[in-house]
Amino acid sequence: MSQADFGSPREAARAFTPKLSAFVDDTLNPCVWSDPTLSLRDRSLVTVAALIAGGHLDELPSHLRRAVTNGVTHALTQDICYPTVVVASCNLLPVRMQAGATYDE
Repeated sequence: MSQADFGSPREAARAFTPKLSAFVDDTLNPCVWSDPTLSLRDRSLVTVAALIAGGHLDELPSHLRRAVTNGVTHALTQDICYPTVVVASCNLLPVRMQAGATYDE
């Protein structure tokens, strides 16, 4: 068994699930990133926002680096963080409402 590089989530996953990693690297990523519907810059913005909203923080650094390569500035990344976090946290409203209702019982 090969040694996993746990300093890199991608390399750790690749060592543990090589077939899935090969599919992601060879099929999924090229398909997603070569679609001409969105520019690479816009695709990076959407990806970074989705990762933030979903709490996928392990994947965020590699996609932030890719976003910079694709023309996304540090300032623009900062600008998308705030509304993304605010909108993503709206799904917590029912939890807060349930907690409040429970305390009111």
